[in-house]
Amino acid sequence: MRRLGLTAVLAFVLAVFGLAPSASAADPAPVTLTFATDSATTTPGGTVNLSMTITNNKTYDIWFVHQTIDPTWLTTQRPDLKYGFTGCSLATAAGTTPCSGTGPANLGGNYGATIPPGQSRTVTLSLKIATDSGCNGNIGFYSYYYAEFSDSSNTSGGPVYTPVTRVLCA
Repeated sequence: MRRLGLTAVLAFVLAVFGLAPSASAADPAPVTLTFATDSATTTPGGTVNLSMTITNNKTYDIWFVHQTIDPTWLTTQRPDLKYGFTGCSLATAAGTTPCSGTGPANLGGNYGATIPPGQSRTVTLSLKIATDSGCNGNIGFYSYYYAEFSDSSNTSGGPVYTPVTRVLCA
């Protein structure tokens, strides 16, 4: 009789753990931040557009976003690479509008007003490579973000890395 009891307990434990949800069934992150560039290469004097898209995966509005963008360590090791952000635009249903600021300052305000559940906002920064920039180096950035939702919750993430842009010389 004892063996039957032990077997029943073992079978119960295996059944409970066997039916537990797997990690792949986990909820998505509350916010997703992705990057894209319109070109993988450029030359001195060229411009590359870096698009940042933030997606609200929660069932509450995003009310506030704070985001930074900084050069990667490898980018900072090439002092001959000269570049700067020269423009910023927010994609809207009515077209593009200028951002409230550019560069590594608070980029979050550039995403515009409230971001409803399931929707995204895309901001595009123009990265201008100086005409006297060095060549054969990669320029890349990373970002951290913080978002607050209308249910008073918040989330943060990063680093999220941009694609690198290779500066080529003809």
